[in-house]
Amino acid sequence: MPPSAQAITSTDGTRIALYDYAPESDLPVLVAVHGYPDNARLWAPVAAELADEFHVVTYDVRGAGESGQPREKAAYHLDRLEDDFLAVVDAVSPDRPVHLLAHDWGSIQSWHFVTSERSLGRISSFVSISGPSLDHAGFFFRKRRPIRESLGQLLHSWYIFYFHLPWLPENGWRRGWANRIFSRLEQSADGRPSETGERSLGDYVNGLNLYRANVLPRLLHPVERQTDVPVLAVSPDGDAFVTTPLQTDVERWAPNLTVRVVRGGHWMPRNDPGLVARLVLEHTRELAR
Repeated sequence: MPPSAQAITSTDGTRIALYDYAPESDLPVLVAVHGYPDNARLWAPVAAELADEFHVVTYDVRGAGESGQPREKAAYHLDRLEDDFLAVVDAVSPDRPVHLLAHDWGSIQSWHFVTSERSLGRISSFVSISGPSLDHAGFFFRKRRPIRESLGQLLHSWYIFYFHLPWLPENGWRRGWANRIFSRLEQSADGRPSETGERSLGDYVNGLNLYRANVLPRLLHPVERQTDVPVLAVSPDGDAFVTTPLQTDVERWAPNLTVRVVRGGHWMPRNDPGLVARLVLEHTRELAR
């Protein structure tokens, strides 16, 4: 059954497209946040798997899908993304905290939410897939660790440097050759064809500002950010972009932490929604004991 679609307005006036899979449900609310270059449709198979246990809500991150597309880089700062998230939570669960599920850049921004005073008391649990906190990553590279770990992550992160280049990344998406390169990476990570037809050119181009507004400032000047929220950090063993140490070496910041290394590639929500649903259910059931 398709979700109910509505639009809400964030603090700065940006339109946020919200999709409610059970608007009349009394089940616990689960908010799912997609990454780059996806939109909220990424979560449809996972929402179907969780329909009996959760009131699932998704939304298009600003710049993606049917949400507003600010042009200025500053509009994609993590604090603005948190404004959007809190507007969603206010709309769908004003009186109860929500469970949070996120992937890729959705997870990067969700780490910002769960470690923020503004979101304190609004989040019951967090399942993070293939997306570290940028602040935690900044400290990760400062910590004395085996050279293979730091070098391995730098090699996995080559695309971040590419996304910071002027003009070239946008041109690559518009002309299509960048899509072919990244589609091969998605396929090699999971060993199966990549289904990306639900994405638009705007999803690719606008989302570059997520990197340009946040990555270098956070890596160069990380802030100590901690959370007591129960976190499940999920690391696919075939992730082409994020290494397991970067995703899971976060107990200093999230002491209520569970780590799962699983078979699969970076785009787990698309390629193995059943596994994602099982991980969410296991994590939240543990909390209920």
